[in-house]
Amino acid sequence: MDLWIVVTISAAFFQTLRFMLQKVLSMGGLSATGATFARFLYALPAAALVTGLYILATGQRWPEMGAGFWPYAVTGGLGQILATVCVIAIFKQRNFAVGITFKKTEVIQTALVGLVLLGERISPAGWGAILIGLVGVLLLSEMPGAGGSWLRRFGNRTVVLGLASGFFFAFSAVGYRGASLTVASEDPVLRASVTLLCVLLFQVAAMALWLRGAEKGQISAVWGTRRMAVWLGLVSMAGSLSWFIAFTLQTAAYVQAMGQIELVFSILVSVLFFKERVTMRELAGIGFLGLSILVLVLVL
Repeated sequence: MDLWIVVTISAAFFQTLRFMLQKVLSMGGLSATGATFARFLYALPAAALVTGLYILATGQRWPEMGAGFWPYAVTGGLGQILATVCVIAIFKQRNFAVGITFKKTEVIQTALVGLVLLGERISPAGWGAILIGLVGVLLLSEMPGAGGSWLRRFGNRTVVLGLASGFFFAFSAVGYRGASLTVASEDPVLRASVTLLCVLLFQVAAMALWLRGAEKGQISAVWGTRRMAVWLGLVSMAGSLSWFIAFTLQTAAYVQAMGQIELVFSILVSVLFFKERVTMRELAGIGFLGLSILVLVLVL
């Protein structure tokens, strides 16, 4: 099995744990923005430690970064901030599985953004796998009591937030891949860890300034959750590093398509941790996603 597939599955697993912890934190008094800030703040020390130790252990130096690094990194960092805020806002209204489901529209949006910004082509078979996965997402996106026209079903606040999160995650994925490709190193782990550390520094600084001016008291509240948030930071760092390595090794759209397995993890978390019921429609959606992943692996 290719390395990018292994690290993408790892990324999806850790990301599920991260969103689970963020939902718990958001239920405990943090705003959606505060819970998002906690994710970046407590991941930063771990990312700095891992990057430093890896450079020392491999005898490498801090690599040079191309002229396009920071534009791509800032685009990716802002996209991730906005996308995460949208997902956590959904958690305050709907269950865990629904929030994760809506964000997975990022797959098709990532393919389009990657095509426009990076000129990355997707094969017909790759598009087929992505579209099969999208069918699974649509099956899982059916909202209880939302009968009537398609416009009524998908025009409410939860769906808008979900589609927005997918849109911003798409820009995040393409931005991170673009940034990592400008790092002057053949080592994918070094390129990924350096990019991750730089992005986290930007995200923490930007969000701290925002919270200090717009949401007074949230920084103190984030510090008050440090016992749980430390674990959030470690899980976030592991997931982010896995995503960054995957984006370094493979086209962002393929990585996001393989990342659909996150939905399977989210259903398990919903049932086992949050005690939510899984419907036959959700099981059908999982089946389509599984087929999407299988086709993607076979055609690459």
